[in-house]
Amino acid sequence: MAKTSGTIDWNKALSPLFSKYGSRKHPLEYENIYQLVVMVILSSRSTDVLINKIAPELFKAFPSMKKMAKAKPKDLFPFVHGITNFRHKSEWIVSIARTVVDDEHIPTGMEGLTKLPGIGRKSANVIIGESGGKPEGVIVDLHVARVAPRLGITKSDKPDKIEEDIMKEIAPKHWHQAGMGMTFLGREICRPKNPKCPECVVREVCSYYRKFERARRLTR
Repeated sequence: MAKTSGTIDWNKALSPLFSKYGSRKHPLEYENIYQLVVMVILSSRSTDVLINKIAPELFKAFPSMKKMAKAKPKDLFPFVHGITNFRHKSEWIVSIARTVVDDEHIPTGMEGLTKLPGIGRKSANVIIGESGGKPEGVIVDLHVARVAPRLGITKSDKPDKIEEDIMKEIAPKHWHQAGMGMTFLGREICRPKNPKCPECVVREVCSYYRKFERARRLTR
């Protein structure tokens, strides 16, 4: 049973978030777990839009782990050269392919995934959640790192501590929904500047919104 923070039961409080975003597919347009792993690695510090744009030609040339395992990192450069840190990412992807060898041997758990180069907890949480695995953590990207403290579910700005705090407050069955829900909320509503608070489905439990409303009333 997840704990509650103060008087807020976050499982109940965030149910509108789960309802709105819970069934929405990740923005990366992958077709299988092999493509998901490669695209998640490439997307770090790059946009999903860019990765979706370059992916079809990349996967036409390297349609599986077996094909990728035969490549050299430089063979990927023509497809990924516009992506941040593309040289290291190419090395990581080829190294993973040579380690895993076949698509069916791709790890689906946190321990196995985080042993692979280029995959940390955030990336592993995305892969586990999107591939239908049992959640072992919560995705904490730059959006979740902004949204979670604003909501008040954590007071930290450190990804590891944010994930830990969310996991304490939310039942495991909601971990993937919570991470992805906050990610979509951060992309669309809870922006760094000028957040669209009146459009937010969880504004009534949001600490940031309460402060915003209080300040607005005082300036009337």
